[in-house]
Amino acid sequence: MPSAEEIRERIETAIPGARADVQDYTGGGDHFQATVVAPAFAGLNRLSQHRMVYDVFGDEIGGPIHALSLKTLSE
Repeated sequence: MPSAEEIRERIETAIPGARADVQDYTGGGDHFQATVVAPAFAGLNRLSQHRMVYDVFGDEIGGPIHALSLKTLSE
């Protein structure tokens, strides 16, 4: 299972200019919450922003990453 730090790194690597704060909110290593700020989100609706983040993980969402709660913001 990925750690909060690994999730943060993957988001920041995959989305240009992104800054992510990721927390393991249950301590079990499979439920995370993230706040992601990225200029790439400008002009996108919230659903599109969230899809951009979820696409970083593909099939891991619902698997090793059981839950990923998101808050996304453009700069």
